[in-house]
Amino acid sequence: MIPALDLAQRQHGWLPISAMNKVAEILGVPPMRAYEVATFYTMFNRQPVGKFHVQLCTTTPCMLGGVGSDLILDTIQKHLGIKAGQTTKDNLFTLTEVECLGACTNAPMMQINDDYYVSHLSIRIGTFVCLLG
Repeated sequence: MIPALDLAQRQHGWLPISAMNKVAEILGVPPMRAYEVATFYTMFNRQPVGKFHVQLCTTTPCMLGGVGSDLILDTIQKHLGIKAGQTTKDNLFTLTEVECLGACTNAPMMQINDDYYVSHLSIRIGTFVCLLG
């Protein structure tokens, strides 16, 4: 089910209910089963996101590692002019705080779309954002 939901999300840019229903139909399971999976895993976006989905881990290891995810989050928010959970007006960037991206030993951790970035200095964040924009 997860690969099918991922494919549907890639086709739509996010995972609308209609796509979850179609996945359930194709797999021959109740629609609620697809919805349960899509709402359990944070990798599924149930609302539209920007072209560049910036996800920053803000759990304890990432807050304590390197320069700290709190400083990185503040830098990104200032640079993009948005808060976590928001999308820029041009729909280019969505910034999301996430619980864990599975790279605690290399904290802090950030994911932009499908690419992982670890052990950043806050100065590099501005560079990433400029290069992406």
